[in-house]
Parts: sequence; structure tokens; C-alpha cells
Amino acid sequence: MTPTDQLTATRTTPRRRKVLISGASIAGPALAYWLNRYGYAVTVVEKASTLRSGGYPIDVRGTALEVVRRMGILPRLREAHIDLRRLTFLEGDGNEVALLHPHTITGGVARRDLEVRRGDLTDALHTAVRDDVEFLFNDSIDTLDQSGHGIDVTFHGGSRRTFDMVFGADGTHSHTREMLFGPEEQFHHYLGYCFAVFTMRNTFGLSHETVMWNAPGRAAALYAVGDDEVHAFLNFAQPELPFDAFRDLQAQRDLVTRAFADAGWEVPGMLAALRDADDVFFDAVSQIRMPRWSSGRIALVGDAAWAPSFLTGQGTSLALVGAYMLAGSLANRDHATSFTAYEHSTRDFVTTNQALVGKGGATLFPTTPQALKERNDRLRNLSAMPPGEGRPAYSALTLPEFTPIS
Repeated sequence: MTPTDQLTATRTTPRRRKVLISGASIAGPALAYWLNRYGYAVTVVEKASTLRSGGYPIDVRGTALEVVRRMGILPRLREAHIDLRRLTFLEGDGNEVALLHPHTITGGVARRDLEVRRGDLTDALHTAVRDDVEFLFNDSIDTLDQSGHGIDVTFHGGSRRTFDMVFGADGTHSHTREMLFGPEEQFHHYLGYCFAVFTMRNTFGLSHETVMWNAPGRAAALYAVGDDEVHAFLNFAQPELPFDAFRDLQAQRDLVTRAFADAGWEVPGMLAALRDADDVFFDAVSQIRMPRWSSGRIALVGDAAWAPSFLTGQGTSLALVGAYMLAGSLANRDHATSFTAYEHSTRDFVTTNQALVGKGGATLFPTTPQALKERNDRLRNLSAMPPGEGRPAYSALTLPEFTPIS
């Protein structure tokens, strides 16, 4: 190549814009996949030392199914589908209230919607992008300094780099969001419950099913994905946020144990397992609601922007759809125009799905004896009804076609 050819190539080949994504769970790798398709040079930073394997089951429904189909990972996820077969509700004395197909409660559609272990989805997403995207594990963002030319980023490990844009896909308690918009409290909407989830040995003979025990303001569930272990779930009404417990595992165990101290059924054994479990995840049931999802060259996606809470069953699906819409909005447009388009096209879908939270709370966690009685009566009537066609909110957004850079 002659010097003239080199100069011509330099002038005609656009520089790949460099972007940084914080978070390698679901929204982050999905966003990385699509941004790479649209010609961006993508780096993903993740504070954990590796991808988290296993994990509790998550749902992919509605519009999100089209996202994973376009990514080419739908067949792999179909193979990993759990196929939960029944959901049994119990009264406080352990007697059966109703035995239902799970889709009757979730609004899902049999043979179409997916339920997979969280780790199976994160593995599929990572496999789809690992050869094209830079991953920085065991590191995180310390500081962000926006300027006219880009964003200067200092990493916790000590390195410094400059990016054209930064995206926060780092969950409900997003550090990126806090650096950009301030303390979480102004966006955190507490829904009145706390929960703990962990794994324990399956000594109950359960397989591909969930059994849920309820008393007013309390719920305990055993979720058997297979035969060897179960996901234990303990949820309880808590008027005030227990801030002291969030970073103290023993305080979490003590709080849950007090809440279920006099509970029957299998709860005493679950509390004993909680004391020794090494995978306890404790949090408040809450939503993140923000008036805007971007500022300057930085934008949020997934739970960092709009965590809907597990009561909606839509956290994963919203993350996948949001990542697709954000990346597509950035195809061949400047960041300011793109971020405006992203919010305009996605916010109604997010808000519609966040509104499902009331249905989930009323069904799963009645807080008074009367509310629990009414819930149980509804469940008995539901047992005679066939599964529906899915909730309209799940498919309330039709994915547009975006043009990748060839």
C-alpha cells in the first residue's frame, strides 16, 4: 500500500467509537452484542471475578423472545428450558389451597415462554459476544469525568482509559447511576417486603415444581428446578427498610429468622439451612423509577434504570428489550439524539410492565387474614380455568428493525 493509499484508507474508514458497559449479567452482555453489531468497540467491566453460574430461575417472555431469537441464542435457551409443571399453594396449617399450572399465575404461555436458570442465560449471552468484546473481570469504575471529547474513566484496579460513551447495566443498586444522578434513595420505591433466597438439599421429593406456604405478611417457597436441590425463598412484610442488614449477612439471617420464628410447615428446616447457606441473596422488594435514563454521554439500562421487581416477573425480559432498543437507537446517530430516541421508544413499555407489580403482590403476598382468604378463594376458582394467552404488557412493544453496520 502506497502512502497515498494509506491516507485514503484513513480518511474513508471511520474510527470505531469506543464504549464501556458496567455490568456483565444480562443487560450488559446483551447491549454489548448489539453495539458490536452496529460497529462499536465494546468493553465490559464486571466487579465479580467470573460469570455467575447456576442461580435461580428467570423468565423470558413476550417481546424479549424476539430479542433472543434475533441474537441466535433461542435454540440454546429452549434446550435449557426448565418446564416447571405445577405450583401448589398451601395455607398456614400446611393444607393445600390450590394446585395450578404456573402459567395460570404468571400469565405466561406454555410451549412459547422460557424459564431458565439465570446462569444458563448469562452463559449464552457471554458466548455470543466473548470473541468480539473485551471483558474486564474483577474490576469496576471508580470515577467518571465527562468532557467534550468523551469520558475519562478511572478503574478500581488503577488503570485509566477514555471512551466515547459509558453505559450502566450494573443492577438495582447501580454504582454508575449513583455517580451520575446521586443517591439511590431518590429513585428507590420500596414495596414493603424483604426476601432471602438460597439453595438447600432437596429432601422433599419435589421435581420441576414450586410449593408456596402463606401466612398473613409471610411466604415461604421451595422451588425445585431438578431433583438434587431446591431454591428456598422466604419473603416477609417489613414496614421500614432494614438498612443495617443490607451489608451484614448475619443481620440478614437474624432478621429473617425473627420474621418466621413461629412459622410451621417446612419453614423451621429452611431457617436451619439459611444459617449454613453460602449463597444467600437478601434484598428489599422494590422498583427503580427515574425521570430520565441518561445524562451527557452516559446512559442506564436494565435494573439500573427501571428495576421492576420480581413481583412483575419481567426484570430479565425488560433488560433484554431495553438493551436492544438502546443499541438500535445508537445505530448511525449521535449520542444525544440516540438517548432521546431510546427513552421515547422504550419508556411506555417499561412503565406498563412496572405496573404489573400490584397483581404480583396481591397474588403472592397478602398481608392481612382477609386479603389472604380472598386470595385463596381466587386461586381455587383459577384451578378450573385453562391457561391464558399471556398478559398484553409482555408484548406491548413491537421490535423495530435496526440496520447494522456491515
